[in-house]
Amino acid sequence: MSVQDPPTLLQLSVQRLLRDEALAISSLQYLPRALFPLLFKEAFNHRQTNVLRAMVAVWPFPFLPLGTLMKTPHLEILQAVLDGVDMLWTQKVLPRRRKLQVLDLRNVYHDFWDVWVGPEDGDHSAETVCEKQIAKRLHQYALRRRLKVVTDLCLRFHLNEHQAYLLQWAQQRRSSIRLCCVKMQIWALPVYTVRKVLMVFQPDSIQELELNTGWSLSTLVHFASYLDQMRNLQKLLLTRIHKNTFKVLNTSSDIQKCITKFVSQFSKLNSLQHLSMNGIYFSSEHMKQLFRYLKTPLETLSITMCKLSHLDLNSLSQSQSLHQLKQLNLRLVKLIDLRPVPFHDLLRSVAGTLQTLELEGCWMVDSQLTALLPALSQCSQLTRVNFYDNDISMAVLKDLLYHTASLSQLTQELYPAPLECYDDTGDVLMGRFVQLCPELMETLITVRQPKNVSFATYICHECCQRCVYGLETKLCRCRQ
Repeated sequence: MSVQDPPTLLQLSVQRLLRDEALAISSLQYLPRALFPLLFKEAFNHRQTNVLRAMVAVWPFPFLPLGTLMKTPHLEILQAVLDGVDMLWTQKVLPRRRKLQVLDLRNVYHDFWDVWVGPEDGDHSAETVCEKQIAKRLHQYALRRRLKVVTDLCLRFHLNEHQAYLLQWAQQRRSSIRLCCVKMQIWALPVYTVRKVLMVFQPDSIQELELNTGWSLSTLVHFASYLDQMRNLQKLLLTRIHKNTFKVLNTSSDIQKCITKFVSQFSKLNSLQHLSMNGIYFSSEHMKQLFRYLKTPLETLSITMCKLSHLDLNSLSQSQSLHQLKQLNLRLVKLIDLRPVPFHDLLRSVAGTLQTLELEGCWMVDSQLTALLPALSQCSQLTRVNFYDNDISMAVLKDLLYHTASLSQLTQELYPAPLECYDDTGDVLMGRFVQLCPELMETLITVRQPKNVSFATYICHECCQRCVYGLETKLCRCRQ
């Protein structure tokens, strides 16, 4: 049973003041600035929207991180805070006299509340620290005529009431409000709704964008002009973009024009560092164009559940933008029919920077993995490798482990159980599994001291689990 610390005298005083909302509101003009954060937090916790509305109108700091407190959307609180912003902007004071410059609605940690709402005997030191932080923010944001409202948006199927209210409020106040979205996720939303949403935002404020829409290429092309304006985009995730299935756009030339127009926008994404493509349809020529258009080195490249050709791998290995990769993920990309030379060249080009290599479910066989080993052994910065669900024999797995002797940074290693663990129908031979996996572990221990290693079978079709040998042996439910 935990024992909570008793409230401090300051907290008791604030709680007593809030019992009389009219008195609390009338006292704001006399309240020391150092008490505002604690009073605001108490009023927030007790959903005292009248007090919150009045406090925002006289907020004495340039920054209000509301989203840190509002873990889940709460419409009444949002309405109260935005009403307070309206009150602030209708006051007859010069813009430079207004303190509040940034309202942050993102659910991210911020130390503002920790610094100001501290122990009673630490008030003076906390104020000194926070004064310095606020001075930095004043310099960072500068005095502006328009209030900056920062948010993240996850749009799924339709706008919820919280999102709809914020967007309508911002749309009606575009002359005095600058609405910025740092992280935007779009799931299965009609493109016309997305276009209406993007008209409210400053596109260059978006740093992370996820498109998981199921759109066709013809629909995606309507989005291209907005991607063009996202000059500060750092992370882009594209999921489930497929060929057009309607007769309106069914010629090869139409499809090619759509992709070309979309891919050409990558030449303007000068801040892009992380690119993920999951289930995307691009031809080899357009894949080549995409990586040629990239202007800055990527840190992360993830291409999953896609079909890559030999030409695609050539494009990857020759792209200068990929030579500083830290994360490479080709999960569920079928490599069995491809020549390994371009992939070997890609690994060799990133040997000095690559930290994570994901090759799960790539259908690799002995000859392909063997061809990669010289390049793989040079990737000295690797911390994680994943080779699950590839058809590799016992002998080649041992060779792989020997080639990792110099990879001292590895902290997690996932290897497939050897082919010898299966019968002709693909069922696991448990006797062979419990015999061969310890032998592989012993092989690894002879070349270096591993940290977290596991050898695993394919996922069982009946119970959807693997048999895993690692720090402890774990069998799928069918084998227990």
